[in-house]
Amino acid sequence: MVTLMTYAGAAAADAPGTRTGGVPLVPAGFEWPVCAECDGPMQFLAQVDLGGGLFSVFMCQNDPGMCDEWDATAGGNRAFVFGAGAVHAATPPGDGVTMLEEVCAVAFAPVDAGGYREATESWSRLTGRPAREVLGHTGTAAQWLQNDETPECGGCGRPMTFVVQLDEGHDHRTAINFGNGYGYGFRCEPCGEAAFLWQC
Repeated sequence: MVTLMTYAGAAAADAPGTRTGGVPLVPAGFEWPVCAECDGPMQFLAQVDLGGGLFSVFMCQNDPGMCDEWDATAGGNRAFVFGAGAVHAATPPGDGVTMLEEVCAVAFAPVDAGGYREATESWSRLTGRPAREVLGHTGTAAQWLQNDETPECGGCGRPMTFVVQLDEGHDHRTAINFGNGYGYGFRCEPCGEAAFLWQC
């Protein structure tokens, strides 16, 4: 079974739960992340409801391709696991590329399939909707485009647990920039650490 994340129309910029775009819901005292390479503020991509918390992803888009935003450890992206106190809408910095062009609500669709691509094709056939309206999936194994790059936790050194695989989006004009690939989010629940990378 693969749980697909599907496009469910426009959402408010500060909507709770799982969505792409908008502004992140964060705990008090949160500081907007900046790229370790260009020092510019990162773009907020998505938040995923963990059931009592949020997994949130940011990536540098100030000069696409110049910072190592695809790498889990180079500092060109950041992922966070926020607890139940993540209820404050963050204020984006006034400079840099910090927001996506669209805020998308997400619906979840369990599909009985052996993998993400198969599930996407099956969902598209059953619903008559374009496959591009699948925004990603949660809860099952990552479907790598290249080699398995599951990151290790910086705290305990163990392989992290898969959380979410993100597609670029339903509209190429407002899509996330993964070079026509996928983004992958991971967490270490005992340590509270998170990581993100993308492949194309």
